Amino acid sequence: MTTGTTVAAPGAPDGAVAGPVFIGSEVYRGSSYGRWHPLAVPRVPQVMDLCRALGWLPAGQYRISPRARPAALTLWHTPDYVAALQQAEAEQAASPAVQARHNIGTTANPIFPEMFRRPATGVGGVMLAATLLRHGGVVHAPGGGTHHGLPDRANGFCYFNDPVIAVLALRAEGCARIAYVDIDAHHCDGVDHAFANDPAVLTVSVHEENRWPRTGAITDRGCGNLVNLPVPKGLNDNEMALIRDDLILRRVAGFRPDAIVMQCGADALAEDPMSRLSLSNNAHIAILRGLRALSPRLMVLGGGGYNPWSVGRLWTRVWAELAGHPVPDRLPPPARAVLDGLRWTGLRERRPVQLHWRDTLRDLPAEGPIRDAIRTRIAAHGRAMV
Repeated sequence: MTTGTTVAAPGAPDGAVAGPVFIGSEVYRGSSYGRWHPLAVPRVPQVMDLCRALGWLPAGQYRISPRARPAALTLWHTPDYVAALQQAEAEQAASPAVQARHNIGTTANPIFPEMFRRPATGVGGVMLAATLLRHGGVVHAPGGGTHHGLPDRANGFCYFNDPVIAVLALRAEGCARIAYVDIDAHHCDGVDHAFANDPAVLTVSVHEENRWPRTGAITDRGCGNLVNLPVPKGLNDNEMALIRDDLILRRVAGFRPDAIVMQCGADALAEDPMSRLSLSNNAHIAILRGLRALSPRLMVLGGGGYNPWSVGRLWTRVWAELAGHPVPDRLPPPARAVLDGLRWTGLRERRPVQLHWRDTLRDLPAEGPIRDAIRTRIAAHGRAMV
């Protein structure tokens, strides 16, 4: 397989997607932001490997992500910024002026060998997904979800903003109303920047309060289709179930979208070192299940996630849910071998490897009381709709 294929813009499919499609790429295998970066951990490759080890990824359902051409990237990003990223990759360096202007070559957004090719492949994947969804269907693109990128700056480990381009590409395919739902632990500031004042896009973000980038206040509602719900640390499955039913699904159903883009960040899980939320991956799957019934088109992206075991297990479960595969109580040896082979690299705290991280895809429920703060914040959004 090659990762060098390019695409300028989505083209016309022959018809509706016959079944769920998984979009992946080998560009993520061995690609790293650097030894000490939180994204030193492998993520997308183990999802692909787990799905294949379980027999869940036949050739007919797998597509290699193309790499978006520079002209396609300027659908939202500035030409100068796209050119600066290409040059920085080629030279493996950025001048002080370029670093200051575009925020590349920093600790968070470092110079690394695939710093243009890797995010451009993520964009190419969502553009391909939009093509495949023209007539309806479901697509999983775990390499997507870089929701912090800004038009002319890298931001929060994100060089391009593929969720923004996913929405724009779906619009180009004829979708008039698009819902974007983000359950990453970090607020989707780049997507918010793009669509806060666009009445044809509903943006729903559930994120941890007082965590970087410290945007997404509950009072930030844009033109009325911006739903921000900052939540306190320790968010549990019962609280997320209430948020799911009384806020996320209610708002999306009322919006009646032609397509839904879901950013399924794994950093909201209890095992992740980059947040202090306490969800199990059951919460993510329950939200996914509810959203699937609300639109004829669903694109599911990856996002944050800095524990390689929990990321791989969640996004593999996402594919199982979309493709209709029953999740075994205990993984067969080939799948366990994939998880046994993972290593925790990077500077972030390394937690002891738990048995269930290597033995099963399904977390134990993370139940708990529903705090008054959660009820009050959901109610505040309800009042705003009146």
